[in-house]
Parts: sequence; C-alpha cells; structure tokens
Amino acid sequence: MKRFFKALTVFAAILALLSCSKKSETYPMFWTWLEDIPEIDMESAFTHMEEAGLDAVMLHAPSVEAYKKDVEIARRHGITVYAWVWTLNPPRQERAQMLEEHPDWFSVNRNGESVVDHKAYVNSYKFLCPALPEVREYLARKVADICAVDGVEGICLDYCRLIDCVLPISLAYNYNLRQDTEVWPEYDYGYHPSMLEKFEKEYGYDPREQDDPSRDEKWCEFRCNQITEVANLMCDVAHKAGKKVTASPFAAIGLDKFMVFQDFAKWDLDMVHPMAYCDFYTMDPSFARDATLSNYLGKGSGTTLMCGVDTELGGEPEFIFEKMDAAFSAGAQGISLYTIEGLASADLRARFKVYADSLRAVRAAGKLPEPPAVAPSTDPFENASLMAVIERNMQRMIANGAIHERSVNGMVPDDLSVSYPALDLGEYELVFENERLRRYQVSDKASGKTLEVLFVLYGDLISGWDIRLL
Repeated sequence: MKRFFKALTVFAAILALLSCSKKSETYPMFWTWLEDIPEIDMESAFTHMEEAGLDAVMLHAPSVEAYKKDVEIARRHGITVYAWVWTLNPPRQERAQMLEEHPDWFSVNRNGESVVDHKAYVNSYKFLCPALPEVREYLARKVADICAVDGVEGICLDYCRLIDCVLPISLAYNYNLRQDTEVWPEYDYGYHPSMLEKFEKEYGYDPREQDDPSRDEKWCEFRCNQITEVANLMCDVAHKAGKKVTASPFAAIGLDKFMVFQDFAKWDLDMVHPMAYCDFYTMDPSFARDATLSNYLGKGSGTTLMCGVDTELGGEPEFIFEKMDAAFSAGAQGISLYTIEGLASADLRARFKVYADSLRAVRAAGKLPEPPAVAPSTDPFENASLMAVIERNMQRMIANGAIHERSVNGMVPDDLSVSYPALDLGEYELVFENERLRRYQVSDKASGKTLEVLFVLYGDLISGWDIRLL
C-alpha cells in the first residue's frame, strides 16, 4: 500500500512541476495482451480489465469468427480491441499445418539446420523466413482478413523478428546456456538459402565466410532490413484498410537489433509497445525507465511511445506501480500489461484503477513528464536501485541460497522477509570488457568469498546482470 501511495505522490509532484509537456495522442492509455484460448473465460477476463480501468486490449483470437465474438464482449466492457497478430512465428492453430505443407518457408540457422526439425530453445519457436515472397504474401492476407472484422480498431505486430540469437542472461539458465561473449551458431538464425542468395547478390559475399558473422555489420543490418520490410508491408495493408498499427518489439532500440534483428524505429507504426519486462532483464523497475528513455530518444517522430511492463514474470505484482512510474518518467504515453492475470486480486485491480484514472487526468491536462534529453547511463554504479538488487542476491548466494532455477525468468523468487548477513565489499575490479559485456570481481571481507559480477550491455543500456562465486 505504501508503494501505491508513493506512486500517486510522485505524479502529484509531476502535475505541479511540469506545465509545458506536449499533449499526447488520443490513443487508449492502459492496455493488456490477451489470448483467446479454451482455458480463458473471456467474459471474466474483460470484466477484470474493466475493474482495473484498462482502455484497450491486444487480442489474439484463433479465427475471424472468434474475433467477432470477442469484440462484442469487449464492447460491453468499454474495451477497445486491437488484433494481436503473430507474424513470423505462426500461432499454434496454424503451425502444424504450415510445417507439413510449407517446410521450405521456415528459418535456418548458421549450421544449416531448419527449425522444422531442430529445436531452438522451445518447440513453439518455428519462425518463418522473412525474405520469401510466399511468406510475405501469407502475412499480408492474414492482416487483410483481420482488418475486415468490424470493431477491430487496429493491429499489433508481434513475433516480427528472428529467433533470439542470445537470451536475457538469467533466462539462459533455463536452457543451461552461457551466452556471455559469443553468439552460438545453433542460435544464430536468418541463414535460409533465399536470405543468403539475396544478401550475396547485394553485397557480393557469403556472410558465413566471416570469422564471426554475428559481428558483420552489413549482414546484421541486412537481416534487420528484411524484418523491417515485412513489418512495413503489414503496416501498409492495415493502413489502407483504415486501421491503426502498433507493435510489441523487444525492450529497447539497439537491444532489439542485436538480440532478434528488429529495428522498430524504421517501422511505419502509429504506436509502439516495447516489451520492457524488468523481470526478464534486471529484476529492477529502473529498467523500464532506461529502456523507455532509449526508445524515446530513438523512435520515429510519428510514433507514439508506450511501454510494456510485466506483472507475472517472477517479481511481485505490486511492483507494477514502480515500473509504470519509471516508464512515464522517461517518456511513455501509455502502458500495456503482460498480463491482466498478474492483477489477480480485486484489491489490486481497484488500486490499479485509481492509478490509471489519475494518470489519464495527467495526460488529458498535457502534463506527462518530458524525459531528459540524455541516454541512459551504462555505469551500473550510478544506479543505486539496481546495485541494491544485485547486492541482495550476493547475500543470498553467499548464504548458500540458490538464485537461479528453471522458472519463468530463470530466477528463484526472493523472499524479502528473509534477512541475510551484511556484506563488507571491497572495490569492484574490472577484469574484462567488450561492446556487449563488463565483468568485475569483488571480494566480501565478511565471508571471505570472491564473486564475479557481469553486466550485459545491449543497445547502450544495462540489459542484464549475473553473479557467480569464484
């Protein structure tokens, strides 16, 4: 409860101090993602959205008929519907048939292995090759069909990317992977023969001839451009149908380019909801601030910036208020929740509605904050809240507690009621650095143990960390 009232206090101060902020676009301000599957009671889900004060949903339904049914439910609850369109990773309802009928459409890694018969992290990752005309035609038809549904106000592009060449560092523990300093060829996708042929025709060489294709700037940019062409094709189809377009790209500009070959700043979007899921990256709400600030400084001028925040990916659901504060302070004009299921209690939904109503009033008055015109710091020691999270986990590890496990975010939930012996840390010594990683060593005089501390740097922001006992 204290955190909730602190959030309202922060934005009361913003109202008083900021009188010259630009008025935002009139898009819905509080969103969620929702998939229509048999396990979900749609009436109950929309009831919970209304109780929480949400304005809009990015909805994935299995068919046009299902969209029509869900739109009627949404209307009764005052919820605007955008279609959540799974693009280069076909939805489960279509996947098996496509694998059988069009195995040549699917992505290939640097080892020449197709996702048709090679598992990339999970069985559901069956991504299509963006360079193929047949794939582009399939996606254009899909968007056109959805845009023809009355009551669907727009579309949200998701999975418009390649498979992750690296994972968030904590999530990699789920797969027993160490992806600290290199991109492994079995997870480096985009090597479909059509992609390679198209690249070689333009640049005159095969990227596989390079010592490390993951660091070949032309090859990386080419793969980003193929994704951009696909995204903009779907944007064009939707815009011609009179629909708005948003997208759910990875957390931040630069991070998305490296990890999954997205460059959403070049997409013809009306809005964008980058997935700044704190519990996947740093476990600290300040990540929502840094990712949003990076996006604010780099996005296209015609695109309204939102921020996707997590409610059920490992951390306490009540941290949602701190995450939203952080995003709004850095330029977000709205928030999307992954997902409404994280607001499980009626009390939390009621508190969320008070927050949402107060922020809608702030936005209506044109008083949302203008963020600083500087990039987020990549010096972790300037981020007190992040260092507090890391040093708390040092205490857990020194006390022989596990911090990693196979879980939704690769981390063992932290019981904040448990106290650990205080640290007596020496100086952090930098022992390795490149464009993607900084590795430090630090000794705890109290326990006599030495730890390795890693900071991941993708997209000119701190996008992950890890600690290991030496």
